[in-house]
Amino acid sequence: MSGPQLFLIAMLIIFTVPYLLWRVLRTDYYAPLVVVQILLGVILGPGVLGAAFPDYYARIFTPTTITALSGVAAWAVMLFVLIAGIELDVREAWSNRRESAITAGLALGAPLVAGTLVALGATAFPGWVGSGAHRWQFVLGVGMACAVTALPILVLLMEKLGILRQPIGQRILRYASLDDIAIWAVLALILADFDRVGHQLGFLGAFVAAAAAYRWLMRRLGAADRWYAALIWLLCCAFGADLAGLHFMVGAFLAGASTDGEWFERERLDELRHNVLLVLMPVFFLSTGLRTLWTPGGVGVAVFAAALLVASIAGKLLGVALAGRVLRWQRGEAALIGWLLQTKALIMIIFANVLLDKGIITNATFTALLLMAVASTMLTVPVVTPRLLRLRDVVLRRS
Repeated sequence: MSGPQLFLIAMLIIFTVPYLLWRVLRTDYYAPLVVVQILLGVILGPGVLGAAFPDYYARIFTPTTITALSGVAAWAVMLFVLIAGIELDVREAWSNRRESAITAGLALGAPLVAGTLVALGATAFPGWVGSGAHRWQFVLGVGMACAVTALPILVLLMEKLGILRQPIGQRILRYASLDDIAIWAVLALILADFDRVGHQLGFLGAFVAAAAAYRWLMRRLGAADRWYAALIWLLCCAFGADLAGLHFMVGAFLAGASTDGEWFERERLDELRHNVLLVLMPVFFLSTGLRTLWTPGGVGVAVFAAALLVASIAGKLLGVALAGRVLRWQRGEAALIGWLLQTKALIMIIFANVLLDKGIITNATFTALLLMAVASTMLTVPVVTPRLLRLRDVVLRRS
């Protein structure tokens, strides 16, 4: 078959199989469609489908097909990170800075410490640390992966639970927004190349100057022109960051963070996020699955993933519980917020993809992180739903 035919077959698999499983098995309570797509990406990867049917796998997922899928996936995830950056609301966090700083700091710091301890243990065994990593980069990267909160998925889940526009939903978005900024700042630190630090500082300096000009221009453009300007800005930031030795995802986040959500209609921004998830992100999920690997042994990956899951959830719940004690929240409030903030999925997978691209983690570590992200996200709705029924007064309280 020709290259375009193989590409179309791969796309048909990407969009058909997860949707049918999601619909037929009615997994939405435990696993929303986005989680099913991620899981199917793993199953369709070399560790499962490729191992069971190597000839079929090699026939469909040729290097040409994988290259084409990777290009679509890169554009998809850049758009998604741009939207995530636009949706950050730092001003709201600043107006409630004491509560936001305490909660966000402890919610990020506790799982970060727990994750780094697990990562330190993993460095004693071969097969986990990437060939291009210093030990501190691996430890900090895995630890931060345990601390990540996926802001876009959090929005989707809270919308599903009916609390997105409630006071508690807005509070949780404040905490997640601050953590999101910290996550990308730490990623930039991990990726810092001290042999090219001049290039990277030069990029950041140029970004600050260009961002000021971009913001001046955006305030003077019409509504329709702002969308095109934002896309051009995204590509410029992504290219500049990658050229400087940072990853293009860092540039994509900076492009979004420097773009104000109020410049766009909320309904159209929500629609864009929905369309990116519908039309483009499934390709990214399959491309992610193509990078999974079960060596050094499926058992080892499963054990590492389980340890990371425990560190992630326990650390997040502990950190938020400490914040609740300091801020004197009522009983049950910290657990509710902690479970929502441990939602990972997309942002952690994007974060892990960057670490893999830069050789900081191996494919085996990437697989363990991916499994941890999926499991933590699948736990959220079943655990949170009964708590919401018991804590209706907390849902409506503003601080």
